[in-house]
Amino acid sequence: MDRARLLILEAAEQGRSIASGTVILADTMTHSKGRFTRSWHAPSGGIWGCMIHANTLLPSARRFIPLAVGVACCQTIHDLGGDAARLRWVNDILIQGCKVAGFLVESYVEPLYHEEFTIVGFGINCNNTSFPNELEGTAASLSQMLGQEIDLVHFVERFLARLGCCIGLLCYEEVRELRGDGFSGKDNGHLLLQWWRELSDTAGQKVVYGFDVMTAPQYEAQAVAMDADGGLILQLPDGTRTIEYSGEVRYLK
Repeated sequence: MDRARLLILEAAEQGRSIASGTVILADTMTHSKGRFTRSWHAPSGGIWGCMIHANTLLPSARRFIPLAVGVACCQTIHDLGGDAARLRWVNDILIQGCKVAGFLVESYVEPLYHEEFTIVGFGINCNNTSFPNELEGTAASLSQMLGQEIDLVHFVERFLARLGCCIGLLCYEEVRELRGDGFSGKDNGHLLLQWWRELSDTAGQKVVYGFDVMTAPQYEAQAVAMDADGGLILQLPDGTRTIEYSGEVRYLK
């Protein structure tokens, strides 16, 4: 993602704009990070990279990009027979309770012409099977979970195709909304949200919520559903409900 920002700036200095959809991939990464500068173990055998997306969507559609990348990856895993893969709000992908993929979506405004971009970072454990001690039991690879080695090139091709489809769907649904036609999902709901709900097991789970849930958990609640704007509806122990549009959850047993 640092490389993506550099390429965006270099293009601006040359009087041009980098192509939307540009993808950067790495075989391995050092000093890599996830949310809140958490270290991300990225050895050989995984898929590590990011996609640059020019910010042409309205805010109402752009907020679904974090959901879109999770849906795209989960669909790709299902294509390989990994039907047990499920989305944990917002876009963590778990198989049997172990995290196999995570995503980091950040906005970037290049300083010369103030063009806006969204950088979609992704880390997918595919054939890497060795994890640091602190991740043992909570992280796993697709090869471990599916019992087969993953063809990285094939996976990347399918994942990026799925991601392109999901972002294209955001554009399509935005046009329908602007025309007053309603969305194309069930009961005029947003189709991407329909796909996300079908792939997620978050609803019904007892969770702990926090903006940074690992170091500053805020409260425990029951996950009820995801609303039409992508927010997670949570029911507190006293029966009242609240909706969170950012942050993260972890499941409680």
